Amino acid sequence: MSKTRSVKAKGRRLQNILRDKLRAAFPSLEEDDIKSQTMGMTGEDIVRSPVAKRKIPYSFECKNVERLQIWSTIDQCKGNCPNGSSPAIVFKKNRRNPYVALPLDVFIDLIREEIDV
Repeated sequence: MSKTRSVKAKGRRLQNILRDKLRAAFPSLEEDDIKSQTMGMTGEDIVRSPVAKRKIPYSFECKNVERLQIWSTIDQCKGNCPNGSSPAIVFKKNRRNPYVALPLDVFIDLIREEIDV
């Protein structure tokens, strides 16, 4: 396998992990409501139907890399982020669990919702 295909396959694996976890977390949604974007296509890495966008108001950028260029990734994620969605970067590297980076205000809103429940 060429290096380019290997890198794309690595990125695809993270997208599929996120897609599967979102589908499991929202069983009321149909399988087609949450899909992995085709590698090499521009836009969000996780394609959500209008119904899924209302339930999951995040625009996801997935990076499965050993060295994350965080500021350019933030710019990329914000550039792909449709109105009504918040940017969310899902990242991991070999032998590590995935993590998510969110804008601070979005994170504060999330934890405030947890406390208010």
